[in-house]
Amino acid sequence: MKSLVKNKGYMTLMSAQAISSIGDWLSIVAIFTLVGLKWNASPMEVSLVILCLAVPMALLGPLAGIVSDRFSRKTIMIISDVVRSGLILILAIASSLWMVYTTLFTIGILSAVFIPAKNGKLKEVVGDGDMKAAMSITSMIDSLTKIFGPLLSGLLVAALGAQQVFIIDSATFIVSAVLLLFLPNAIKVESIEESENKQESFKKEFAEGLSFIKSSRFMVIGLSLMGVSLLILQLADTQLIVLIRELTNASPDLFGYLVTGSGLGMFLAGFLLAKKNNYQPYPIMLIGVFGIGLSFGMMGVLTYYDLSYSLIWAPVLGFAGGFSASLIFVPFQAAVQIDTPVHMTGRVFGVINSVMTTATIIGPLFGGWLATVIGVIPTFTITAGLLVLVSLSGYFTRRKVERGNSHGSTSERRTSEATTG
Repeated sequence: MKSLVKNKGYMTLMSAQAISSIGDWLSIVAIFTLVGLKWNASPMEVSLVILCLAVPMALLGPLAGIVSDRFSRKTIMIISDVVRSGLILILAIASSLWMVYTTLFTIGILSAVFIPAKNGKLKEVVGDGDMKAAMSITSMIDSLTKIFGPLLSGLLVAALGAQQVFIIDSATFIVSAVLLLFLPNAIKVESIEESENKQESFKKEFAEGLSFIKSSRFMVIGLSLMGVSLLILQLADTQLIVLIRELTNASPDLFGYLVTGSGLGMFLAGFLLAKKNNYQPYPIMLIGVFGIGLSFGMMGVLTYYDLSYSLIWAPVLGFAGGFSASLIFVPFQAAVQIDTPVHMTGRVFGVINSVMTTATIIGPLFGGWLATVIGVIPTFTITAGLLVLVSLSGYFTRRKVERGNSHGSTSERRTSEATTG
């Protein structure tokens, strides 16, 4: 971790991430306040807010990854931040839902390009030996913004109003863009293969990214495990507020405490993973899947029995769920960063982001339907059982993953990690 603190490129990238993540939470709370409270939107109209941000990520993830591999990642991130800053200002003067939807969909497109570019830049500025710690610290930053972002946004919306919060959020994107100007420019070390790739179509480059993923047994099984687990998790995760309503004496602030507990769990898991670089990612991921299943199962059981002291057990189970979630995502993404050549990180992470976002779209829709048909407590019970089943299935097939990848020698995976100071 000490070497990362001295890495100016990494610290600059993380500072920009922290500021823009806080800004994201500011706008999300402000949007829901505007649409849900001021405009009295229906539940479906509120759901479309999230879909407008998520759909571009699911549809354009692989294409955005190719773009981030072809062009300067630093430039892509800066342009994305500046344009999103302007779009956020449109939300401050929005007068209709369709104006909000169109703006959010455009922001989603730019975010779809930004994320693989950021992952590629991370590969450029951080060596493989520090990558696991770097991904863990990234998770810790996300966790902290999840804890303090909604709190800060709620206070600002109450004090200043949603429109003023959009202006503040717009400023955070500008600050992020200014910080990104200080990132080092990657030195292009072009191989014969890369030179030929310049003449290839986007379709061929996408196929190359998929081929690389398929050549790694860990990536294929790990991505499948993460995608299926996220899909199952979303069945219940989006129904937490409905589950809380089943409690007789639930505090109005209980959901906020549960989310805060989840953020603290994610932070602690990231901190522990950052201190340990020699772990095997796949077993850790299986423990994470099992842990989430156990946490959600206990939530369903304790709610069924209407157990008192929910202000204690709900945040504790939220903490356990958040801790377990980080055990899934952080080791997988760190391992992918290490195994992927720098000139292909955009394509690979574009595919990964597309799979994850698709799961976050389908899961809540199916979960809402399931909770309506059979009830929210049975939905949590089914979710918990499926997650435990997935983790046990992964445990019995773990030896196939641990036998290694088929990427070939490290020389075949040479990276262009040299950067200018």
